[in-house]
Amino acid sequence: MRRCALFVAFVAVLGVTYSRTMESQTGAVRQLAPGVYTRQGDKDAQQPANTSWVEFREFVVVIEANTPWGIKAALPEIRKTTNKPIRYAFDTHYHWDHTQGNSVLFDEGVTLVCSADCAGELGTKGRTEWEQMSKRTGEYSLAPYRLQPPSVVFGDFMAIDDGERRLELRRVGPAHTIGDAVAFLPREGVLFTGDLCVNWRFGNNVGDRDADHRHWVQVLNEMAGWNVKTVVPGHGGLGTVATLRAQSGFIDDLWQQVSAGKKAGKTADQLVKEIDLSKHGDFAADARQNESAIRQIFRKAPG
Repeated sequence: MRRCALFVAFVAVLGVTYSRTMESQTGAVRQLAPGVYTRQGDKDAQQPANTSWVEFREFVVVIEANTPWGIKAALPEIRKTTNKPIRYAFDTHYHWDHTQGNSVLFDEGVTLVCSADCAGELGTKGRTEWEQMSKRTGEYSLAPYRLQPPSVVFGDFMAIDDGERRLELRRVGPAHTIGDAVAFLPREGVLFTGDLCVNWRFGNNVGDRDADHRHWVQVLNEMAGWNVKTVVPGHGGLGTVATLRAQSGFIDDLWQQVSAGKKAGKTADQLVKEIDLSKHGDFAADARQNESAIRQIFRKAPG
């Protein structure tokens, strides 16, 4: 009985420890390789995107400008790890939670980089997002900031290489958006995906009007064939190649079920009630997000 009691107590303590560890991951900084770090976003603090940084011999590259308050929270964490200046910041795509911190970095002398298509979307759809969100007041007001375009754009590929470290920026869209691009450290095997892949329980935004869901599935499967050891998603915890495949499986199943239902003459309301995505675990954990995703895919799927 004594052994049993001790075991139960140990399990209880372990459970509490695990729970606290999971809770503490929000905002936590993880070192992924020498000079490679990521800070997990905080959805409740309006800084949901993960922000990462890579140290080169003489400078630092930031991946994801986040929101103004998100990047302001990340900057002190970056300075704890290095005293080198931030030279570049890379936006994986135009969405507000990845780019609205651009002006904060630009005013610190940082060169902003994204794909040419991302820049185009930021100036159109991104401007619409900014104008809509500019109506907010209080803690998360955008009044002190501005929509800041990139300083450098690239077509399909750009490499930052100082002879010791190489960071490749690869355009892979259209997928989640037209201008999607990822950052890849080939030697370290670290892939920063933006919102092509997420790893949390709040779903993924599949509703961009220019999203290409079938190509999105293809891109994820192609990246799973790269020499990837660690996946840094746009939101949530770290992943692996298995995370890429799981995100691909979710989007593919969603597209296939909605397309089949629409071709059979069913309405979006019917499909919301009928489609079961539960086998996809955390990717389908949010019922409201699932409903939104089904309706968004319905609008684009062939009928």
